[in-house]
Amino acid sequence: MQEGFFMLSNTTQSRPKTMELSYSIVVISLCACFLFYKYILQIYPSVVTNQLMREFQLSGAGLGNLAATFYYTYMITQLFVGILLDKYSTRWLTAAAIFCCGLGVMLFSQTHSLFIAELSRGLMGVGVAFATVAYMKLAAVWFSPRQYAFVGGLLATAAMAGAIFGQAPLAYFIDAVGWRECLFITGLIGFALAILFVFIVRDAPEKSSVAQKAELVSWRDLLDIVKNRQNWLLTFYSGLAFSPIAIFGGLWGNPFLQQAYHLNNTQAASLLSLVFIGLGIGSPLLGILSDRLGARRNVMLSSTMVACLALVLVLYCHQLPLWAVSVLLFIFGFGLGSFMLGFAIGKEINKPAFTATVVAMINTSDALLDSFTEPGIGKLLDLLWDGKVVDGVHYFSLQSYHLALSVLPIYLLIAALLLVWVREAPADL
Repeated sequence: MQEGFFMLSNTTQSRPKTMELSYSIVVISLCACFLFYKYILQIYPSVVTNQLMREFQLSGAGLGNLAATFYYTYMITQLFVGILLDKYSTRWLTAAAIFCCGLGVMLFSQTHSLFIAELSRGLMGVGVAFATVAYMKLAAVWFSPRQYAFVGGLLATAAMAGAIFGQAPLAYFIDAVGWRECLFITGLIGFALAILFVFIVRDAPEKSSVAQKAELVSWRDLLDIVKNRQNWLLTFYSGLAFSPIAIFGGLWGNPFLQQAYHLNNTQAASLLSLVFIGLGIGSPLLGILSDRLGARRNVMLSSTMVACLALVLVLYCHQLPLWAVSVLLFIFGFGLGSFMLGFAIGKEINKPAFTATVVAMINTSDALLDSFTEPGIGKLLDLLWDGKVVDGVHYFSLQSYHLALSVLPIYLLIAALLLVWVREAPADL
């Protein structure tokens, strides 16, 4: 009888744990959907570059500025996101952010005004600023510390799935129904996701002490975070490592591949998808590898250097067959999956109550670099332009792309150099 009682008791106790784990997966899956959505919004200008330049009569710099408006507002909003999510309801703030994204893309789909288009891109930037930080915040709340690096790595998998969809599949749908109609539907999907987030997601388990910890946050604690040299090293590494993917995959990679390898829009988008497939696979695998080796920094350093070499070969060795280009683009993305390890180190060297604030700080540099690098590359292309126009769009030479895109491998080299001074938390932490 007693054995039967204890077995029944253990079974009864295990059920809540199983239910809580299942619910945790549901919560993080909705966060992953937001990241998927974010990268569709970030990437889509790369597959409609000609349409946008024709519709709004833009030069290379003008197109870069339109795309970068997304990053201007993203960067400013990111300064406040971490503090807001550490102090207030993650559910309501994130749902409002998703609604903001849906409204922005819907407005963009209908406007014929460049000003409204820029305003709409800015609205999207405000909303998506919450995506990464909300994911990492809820991952820290709903999963154990030993699961954090792996679950955090899956963030990139979800995000890159969105980026993949924002390349060839989105290009296919745009060709089929038109870019305005496709983006309008994308806006409706954002509204639906916001509603699901409101009705399904809870901020924390009932017995969690996260809320009490949030009340103890002081300005002195925030100052300590800002004064920590390691946080700044991780911040600049993250931006320098991820910006080449955001810039190459998000805007300038598609026209470059078309020019360098004589591809059409859909073929170039398909090749760029391999960058995001590599990143999505690399992030969780490199997270597991760094856990087993107990050396996150070494994994980050070697992966970043391999990614840099792969990008250089794609940019400057145009005699390569397409299968080799495909492999190199995959390696480029896979290697930069290590940028997610910066978030894990940041969480480990700071107080648990400041997870969202630290993640937001590290995540800011990507938007900062993208905000001036994308239009900067466009401006440089305009300066090198020889006046040739094809189908009403500026035609840039291959030599112009070589020079303008050379900043991307330079970013990766600097990122690798910064890792020399990064220090990890002791193993027992």
